[in-house]
Amino acid sequence: MPGTKISQRIRTLKLARDCAALGARIRTIHHLTGLRPRELLYLLFNAHAQPPCGRAPNSREWYHNANLLQRIEASVVIANFRRMRFLGFPAPEALVGAYRYYQSMHRPPPRISFDRAFDLAAHTEGLWIAKVPSFRLASCARCGSEFLDALGGTDTTARPCPFCQLVDRHARDPRLTASFAEQPPVSEDLIAHLMPVPGSHTEANGETPSTSPSLPAAET
Repeated sequence: MPGTKISQRIRTLKLARDCAALGARIRTIHHLTGLRPRELLYLLFNAHAQPPCGRAPNSREWYHNANLLQRIEASVVIANFRRMRFLGFPAPEALVGAYRYYQSMHRPPPRISFDRAFDLAAHTEGLWIAKVPSFRLASCARCGSEFLDALGGTDTTARPCPFCQLVDRHARDPRLTASFAEQPPVSEDLIAHLMPVPGSHTEANGETPSTSPSLPAAET
């Protein structure tokens, strides 16, 4: 089809721009777009806007020491990432969309960086930098929410749900009361949004079997 390569190039460049706007490292943008690091550095950054530097997140180590609020926000990001994957979005666009939603729901600064979200998503689906999954979304038998959980031998039903912990501990924990001025309601909308999608399925190659819709345009 005429223009297919041009359209693909435009999509890739837009994705790279969106990732950079969300604070992604060049390494992360490279894995999501396939563009070479040198090209990304030339296209997206300059002397006045340098790319983030430092050690890339390692969520397999981080998760076991993460506090309650970090685990909650990580769960929100990945639950929405998986939901968008089921709806047919390619993995890179699903990650961008899920992270934008996360930013809209939580006051800055975010506890989960875009690079962290990328690392968590990669190790949940076995994509990009991960050959096999290290995390999964577990379903809480009490509230029905999905929360991020490390793959392991322990029975998932015995593991605490961070959303239930938030409600139970809110009045007693000054850090939680400072982050949430009022007791967080477990509303029907919140539960419906975090509950697993019935019949969701992801192919082994990381793509969903349905047709991919267009990602909404970024807000400016």
